[in-house]
Amino acid sequence: MADIRAVRGKNAKKEAGNLFTLERDAHEVVDVLPELSLEANRIASTIAHGIHGRRRSGPGETFWQFRQLEAQDSIQLIDWRRSASSDHLYVREREWEAAHTVWLWPDLSPSMEFRSHLSKVVKRDRALVIALASAELLVRSGERVALLGLTQPTSSHKATTRIAQALAANAHAHALTKSEPPKARLARFTSVILVSDFLDPPSKIREYVEAMAAQGVTGHLVQVLDPAEETLPYEGRTEFLAVEGDESWTADRAESLRDAYQSRLTAHRAELVEMTGRIGWSFIVHHTDRPAAEVMLALIMHLKGGQAISPYATPAPALVEGQEA
Repeated sequence: MADIRAVRGKNAKKEAGNLFTLERDAHEVVDVLPELSLEANRIASTIAHGIHGRRRSGPGETFWQFRQLEAQDSIQLIDWRRSASSDHLYVREREWEAAHTVWLWPDLSPSMEFRSHLSKVVKRDRALVIALASAELLVRSGERVALLGLTQPTSSHKATTRIAQALAANAHAHALTKSEPPKARLARFTSVILVSDFLDPPSKIREYVEAMAAQGVTGHLVQVLDPAEETLPYEGRTEFLAVEGDESWTADRAESLRDAYQSRLTAHRAELVEMTGRIGWSFIVHHTDRPAAEVMLALIMHLKGGQAISPYATPAPALVEGQEA
């Protein structure tokens, strides 16, 4: 799919300082959303997004269980209300909680610089806003975030700014300029949010996604497409240029390609939906002519423990950005 893009005028590359404008946009996206605390979403009774229960006693704020006072326990741990209804003294145990680590990867490869006449936003810019907004939401919820292959996990309230700085400082790094995330050894029970157009061959995408899943990592794929890449709205003689490479091809009647193109895109996406569903990951489609807040709401719903969200999944009801479920 990567070589089937209509390009009518290339957008000049934005300077690195523009990343901070995108960071501001990400904050604006977050501010219009309700104050959501990512709720526990345990997988195999061990992991969760947001406040992260370990299903055993330890430091935390969530009540776990009552147990009888033992010799080594401090008298300050006694729950007098519970003990008053019994002949024994009881202490209140809390569940051990820990922050969850989420790795972010926005695709900044040349294919993401595309923008058609149907959108005001370059795909790369929207991918950055989604990544930065995700970082801000996760940090506000007490999680740790990091850029895959570039930074270390942090829960600092300045995490979004630091991520933007890392993006600016490493604009030409391999981890950002390739259309696939960098290979990394990730800890079990961490998560990844991958933001890309995912127009590479499904076999290539499957290779790195399944490699992450094999490490015990959960993930979320956000496919960012220009509306023209969804509908191929061109008419008449149109020159198609490969965004990554020097290939070009001219169609005398671009409209005659539309049905075959859309069929191929549908089949391509169906493979991604099948793959992510099989390994328990989520897959969300976002178009750059839609507000960024919509895709963030969809992503939050999944992080809170909802069903996997795919506008194209069947036969389960689908949540499409911009529409109510």
